[in-house]
Amino acid sequence: MKILVIGGGGREHALVWKLKQSARVEKIWCAPGNGGIVEDAECVAVDAGDVAGLVALAEKIAPDLTVVGPELPLVNGISDVFMQRNWPIVGPSQQAAQLEGSKIFSKEFLLRHNIPTAKMYGAYDSPQKAYAALAGVEWPLVIKADGLCAGKGVVLAPDAEAARQFLESAMEKNELGPGGRRVLLEETLEGDELSFIILTDGERYAPLVPTRDHKRVFDGNRGPNTGGMGAYSSDDLLPPALRETVISTIVEPTLRGLANDGIPYQGFLYIGLMLTKDGPKVLEFNCRLGDPEAQAIVARMDFDLAEILADVAAKRLDPANLLWKKGASVCVVVASGGYPGKFETGKKIEGLTVNNINSGVEVFQAGTKREHDSIVTSGGRVLGVTAAGDSLRTGLKLAYQAVEEIHFDGMHYRKDIGANAGHVKAAGD
Repeated sequence: MKILVIGGGGREHALVWKLKQSARVEKIWCAPGNGGIVEDAECVAVDAGDVAGLVALAEKIAPDLTVVGPELPLVNGISDVFMQRNWPIVGPSQQAAQLEGSKIFSKEFLLRHNIPTAKMYGAYDSPQKAYAALAGVEWPLVIKADGLCAGKGVVLAPDAEAARQFLESAMEKNELGPGGRRVLLEETLEGDELSFIILTDGERYAPLVPTRDHKRVFDGNRGPNTGGMGAYSSDDLLPPALRETVISTIVEPTLRGLANDGIPYQGFLYIGLMLTKDGPKVLEFNCRLGDPEAQAIVARMDFDLAEILADVAAKRLDPANLLWKKGASVCVVVASGGYPGKFETGKKIEGLTVNNINSGVEVFQAGTKREHDSIVTSGGRVLGVTAAGDSLRTGLKLAYQAVEEIHFDGMHYRKDIGANAGHVKAAGD
């Protein structure tokens, strides 16, 4: 098999790393890739959101399978174009990708199919109507920009002043681009978050191991939201009774709802949950693997990912073939100083080779590029230091030991990934 992976972040490095382990895989291309992926695949300088450029690339290289990492190509309709040409691809259609591409579409879908979610106050395309609606909400308030905003489109507003500031920046100053022209106001849910991701061929589905992301930039869940500062996976995250509830009240009604709406769905479906005192509720959908959840999930895979994804594209997925390593895994994101705000790039990264000696640790690169013989920073989230172990404690120890070997100017990481795992388990028992 020859495989094309689309994307250039830590998630894509993890996918390439796992796909390369398959005895069936003879060649991997990655578009555009990064400074670490170039070790495992041929990187091609085509932007992940450039559907026409990716079609031209696929015509030239004729991959047996294409795997889409990020949301932008999916929202831009890459799967439709590939499927029209009978090119095997893993990823939902443009219509199905609206579950992530439009928060309002997603919310209306959840409400229409009676899937547990936060109460919606309203959706607005005029700032005046949005300001007026603030008089009838409870605080704190969740405000979501409707479209894709690179992880910056959601705010938890403690009061009317904070809400007005966000609405003004999104809807009047256009600081979030086209994604911020419409907004959704909804109630705040309280509880612990959980990422529940499934893989489906359109008929059958297989849940992946549960994960928890850490969105805030600083320890103790302080500071602004990011794309994710780390994640961990452990079976303790999802006690059997809770798992059954998630599947019966959320996963299966979602897949039924999509089918009833005439929206076939194939690929990864990320269901972001809040475990509230009233049961699990949907926070959001993503139409792809999470990042950094993917790194933690891939570390626990005990199956041939290339074969499974080929089965998904061919609509012959057998969920029994997805086997998982016992224990736990963790991914600690190492970011540029200043992220998710302004940050400098071009910082030389030291200590990457030391980590290859540590068994059980993989350093997946995200915002990196190769300059001569060096790897330098090129983005906000730079590395995902990932480890698996027989327990979460072991995985955390391995990952943080590896992080301490790495250095670049201004690097920043959270030191409390997985620290709240104990109390969550107690709450779920």
